[in-house]
Amino acid sequence: MTTHDTNAVGTGSAAEVPAEGNNAVDTAAAQLSDQLVLRGALEAILMVVAEPVPARALATAIGVTEAQVDTVLRTLAHEYESGVAPRGFQLREVAGGWRFFSHPRYAAEVAAFVTTGQSNKLSVQALETLAVVAYKQPVTKAQVAAIRGVDVDSVLRTLETRGLVQHVGATAATGAALYGTTELFLERMGMNSLSELAPLAPYLPDDAQLEEIESELL
Repeated sequence: MTTHDTNAVGTGSAAEVPAEGNNAVDTAAAQLSDQLVLRGALEAILMVVAEPVPARALATAIGVTEAQVDTVLRTLAHEYESGVAPRGFQLREVAGGWRFFSHPRYAAEVAAFVTTGQSNKLSVQALETLAVVAYKQPVTKAQVAAIRGVDVDSVLRTLETRGLVQHVGATAATGAALYGTTELFLERMGMNSLSELAPLAPYLPDDAQLEEIESELL
């Protein structure tokens, strides 16, 4: 009687996975893990910053490329905004960097919390002065006063103290200080540049009119 070797047929062929397959799975898993770690690291850093952080600085801190950071940040920002559950925050690119902000839909609740027991709001006079500086910068104190029709010395000092305006130079003719807005102003306004200001400038006096008014005041 002939004895057949039942172990000879198909031994191990169905259970084995090609080495190439294992490598591909391992590589994909490693890439996913790296991506999740990068996302977590960026979120952790941005949770503690006091001002927007450029993608380049984040990339240097984490040890990856700026392109990787930029891609992940934009992906996160989209996910936060388009998720099913409404988020109380946004990840936004402003003033040349990235930072978490409270979502505008909850502005009333945040304002109520922040201002409870204190007065951090700018006065109407300060807001008007800040608007003039924003639209006409660089602008002198006399020019701002000419537009507003009142003395603005104390208001400008308040805006400087708040970090919203700063000296940006001086006029060649008289040496009068020129004022402009700061990076903090852009951040607070949620803008990347002054080009995003609403088109209100045509309603303000042009440079020639300002110079004429200023010469009358001096």
